[in-house]
Amino acid sequence: MSIYEFSATNIKGQEINLADYQGKVILIVNTASKCGFTPQFEGLENLHGELEPEGLVILGFPCNQFGSQDPGADGQIEEFCQLNYGVSFPMFSKIDVNGGDAHPLFSYLKKEARGVLGSKAIKWNFTKFLINREGDVVARYAPNDKPEDIKADIQKLL
Repeated sequence: MSIYEFSATNIKGQEINLADYQGKVILIVNTASKCGFTPQFEGLENLHGELEPEGLVILGFPCNQFGSQDPGADGQIEEFCQLNYGVSFPMFSKIDVNGGDAHPLFSYLKKEARGVLGSKAIKWNFTKFLINREGDVVARYAPNDKPEDIKADIQKLL
């Protein structure tokens, strides 16, 4: 099994098969618009701009499960990301990442790359999962791991 077997609805309402990103290095991030980590959008966009030509794609998945920090509708989230951070990487429709309604992609990611002390649950916004070109989950990063801090790990896979 790999992430290529999953699909998700993008922020514009279109179903996207993750197999469309086959052969790319992928960074999947659960995001929020009103979080202390929200400025990481800037770092994510910088990584995207610099490393996309080498084969990186960043996929943002808004989530409102942590402190209700992304309460808006998809259109509001998209507008916020573009106006405040110039986000040009793919953003997806708001999802749950934990619990019974967790998106199947995130259930898979959590199983493949556990957190601190082996925990499965995502603890907060801006948890990041790094996927190699074969679709395998190779690393999980905590919310306080800034995008620029994981750049070297991404470059090793490019």
